[in-house]
Amino acid sequence: MTGNLFQGSLVRLAAVDPEEMSKAMPRWNLDSEYYRMLDSTPPMLWSEKKVKEWIDKDLDKDPAEDLFFSIRTLADDRLIGFISLFDNPGHTGDALVGIGIGERAYWGKGYGTDAMRVMLAYCFNELNYRRLSLITFEHNPRGIRSYEKAGFVLEGRTRGAMLREGRRWDWLWMGILREEWEQVIQS
Repeated sequence: MTGNLFQGSLVRLAAVDPEEMSKAMPRWNLDSEYYRMLDSTPPMLWSEKKVKEWIDKDLDKDPAEDLFFSIRTLADDRLIGFISLFDNPGHTGDALVGIGIGERAYWGKGYGTDAMRVMLAYCFNELNYRRLSLITFEHNPRGIRSYEKAGFVLEGRTRGAMLREGRRWDWLWMGILREEWEQVIQS
């Protein structure tokens, strides 16, 4: 095996630098569209100090349970987002993945899909997972397309689960099994 298992064609996953991430995340969260695609809770404003405290606490967790990576471009090593993995209790081989591309200039250009593909390869080849799941929102068609390109399929929905701009939207549950991912990478 050659190469860097944390590198794709556009991005690489890297260890989180709490100082750098604590400056970026509050700035990203000022973009209401970004925050609405990322989280089901109402948008909140977080200080750099509060974000750094949260990151430091998160990084202290057992890496066998939760992993938190920054997403950096290969072209200029710019921090553009993050990707996280949350293991199910009991280490069943299933996990939940979450991703956010905070830099708007990188939206819709394949960076998120590339980062997700790197995470899938890591999870299936190195961590021996059997499935990954994610939750996205009906009002996020760009994210849905990205997840489908990486091989995720719609598994269900929670109807009317969230309120955005006076309208109810569904939560979409998506997943990918190891054998589905193997078919995606062979095609």
